[in-house]
Amino acid sequence: MAFTGKDVMTLREKTGAGIMDCKKALTDTDGDMAKAADLLRERGIAKADKKASRIAAEGIVYAYIDGNDGVLVELNCESDFVAKNPQFTEIANSIAKVIVACNPADVDALLTCNCEGASVEEYLKSKIAIIGEKISVRRFVKYTTDGFLASYIHLGGKLGVLIDMAGEASEAAKEVAHELTLQIAFTKPAYLCKDCVPAEALAKEKEVLTAQIKNDEKLANKPAQIIEKMVDGRVKKFYEENCLLEQAFIKDDSKKIAELLKSAGATINKFQFYIMGEGLEKKSEDLGEEVAKQVAAMQK
Repeated sequence: MAFTGKDVMTLREKTGAGIMDCKKALTDTDGDMAKAADLLRERGIAKADKKASRIAAEGIVYAYIDGNDGVLVELNCESDFVAKNPQFTEIANSIAKVIVACNPADVDALLTCNCEGASVEEYLKSKIAIIGEKISVRRFVKYTTDGFLASYIHLGGKLGVLIDMAGEASEAAKEVAHELTLQIAFTKPAYLCKDCVPAEALAKEKEVLTAQIKNDEKLANKPAQIIEKMVDGRVKKFYEENCLLEQAFIKDDSKKIAELLKSAGATINKFQFYIMGEGLEKKSEDLGEEVAKQVAAMQK
């Protein structure tokens, strides 16, 4: 039985499966729409795609380093139970290796890369069918360095740090790199140095600081030049809190991070940290509601 492009789209709308999956299912069933839909369900593809609308706000941040290449990736799922499963960590490891090999520009490009003989998109669908939860790659960063890389994962994947260090990986430099990953995890700096702060962000910060001073009854009537100096002082504090090299070392606040690096003859090029689930919507339904939904689904 022949089928058309319209049949492929109809099957896609019915099952939520990908276009190529629908086309293959129709080919394998000689164009029989009902059998093709059943085949997709049997293959776990339709089941996986139907989970696409669920909220995946749990998961892990995973770091992978292979020589001069390193990846930090956030992989999301629906429950903390799945996130703690070693199988989920293995999936994150496979995805990280693909990022190193394929060097995709973004998540969409990553989904088209090869992973264990299929696209990453198909690979994830196969894992969704087994695990029974939505799994998605939220974001990633890849570093390739002429120096060396270091990483740190906190609380089993709740937060991850990846840093790119310049120069030789001496014991002193590696020790400082480790300390930096802990520093970043603890203080969560927004920038590497003062010069890294965008002009727009700095202007906005000065605007906010000026407004704060003028809204303070005890300071509002100060001369303009005094207010300007006060703003400069608070900008210095802003740098110390938000720029890694300006921060005090958490293990010895008499030293700045810049001084710590200098003492070890080390230099940091850049860093990235991810907080798992940051900004994602969490499921609010309680256990009773979830059970009720499952019972209702079984009765259909």
